[in-house]
Amino acid sequence: MTKNEMDAAEEIRAWFAGRIPDDWYTGDPEIGVDRDEILVVGEIEEPAVERGSSDEARREARLGRLERFREETRDKRIGVALAAERRFRRKVSWGAECGDVRRHFTTLSVPVMTRLRMAERSVLDTLVDAGVARSRSHALAWCVALVARRQGEWLEDLREAFTEVERVRAAGPTV
Repeated sequence: MTKNEMDAAEEIRAWFAGRIPDDWYTGDPEIGVDRDEILVVGEIEEPAVERGSSDEARREARLGRLERFREETRDKRIGVALAAERRFRRKVSWGAECGDVRRHFTTLSVPVMTRLRMAERSVLDTLVDAGVARSRSHALAWCVALVARRQGEWLEDLREAFTEVERVRAAGPTV
């Protein structure tokens, strides 16, 4: 990120700090910025659940709280987003986090042009053929998310598993 981009991100964060109502989040929201989008995600208060409730019950309560927050803040979020989009010439996306559950209500999906060589296309085609992704585009987005969380060894494991699946399919009965 260049100094100008860092200065712009700081300005955007400051602007949102002044515009987001104080009662929306329990602390300062995370505000991610790139050249296309501003993503605002903050932590909201957890719902009260009965002592001894199961993990599934807690998760459902958190999901309900997130949905309630989304519905109750929709009109104001739209107003803030429209003002920010005019000012910063970027789309604004929103999300919230409740306990260990994080939801993005809106996010921008931006096409990214890339040129891939045969070996790189083979990686995407393996994911599509194995049913992990719907298309090469979906496979590429999936890869980016995975690399952000892990390293590349998993893909080799998938190729080996897919080869084994193909071997088992080929040895099975024909219809």
